Amino acid sequence: MKIFQYLLATFVAIFILVGCASKSNYAPKEVSDNAKLFNKPSDGKAGIYIYRIVSPGGQFEMDLFIDDKFIASSYSNMFYYLEVDGDKEYKISTESVLSPNHIFLKAEKNKLYFIRHFTVPGFFPHPAYLKVASEEDGKNSILNNDMKLGNTFK
Repeated sequence: MKIFQYLLATFVAIFILVGCASKSNYAPKEVSDNAKLFNKPSDGKAGIYIYRIVSPGGQFEMDLFIDDKFIASSYSNMFYYLEVDGDKEYKISTESVLSPNHIFLKAEKNKLYFIRHFTVPGFFPHPAYLKVASEEDGKNSILNNDMKLGNTFK
């Protein structure tokens, strides 16, 4: 019985610490609200929104990369906005339990792109995937009041 109590206390402490630590990953509210306006990217650039809605395994942090460079750590109800050079192809990746998962995106100048980052339940702890989403689905998901802009670390 003592082992069960010890394990329970350990898990509760870990979830509390993870919840507190993830709060620092958010951008200020004004910056988040501005990103939800979906303004055109700077001249010659393309805008990429990567978003992760609530899904099984959402409490797990998963890293995002563009061309193998670390961008940010992703959680449920977070989105990221990045401007990249237009008219180039990018490899966008996420870590997963078994292997990284990638998509390739040809980003045209002055366009916005929406990429859904999601997990699915499975035998292993929730493998992660990326999928190019429609503009309508991307905007609707990001406009959810619970969705917050995450900080990016380049």
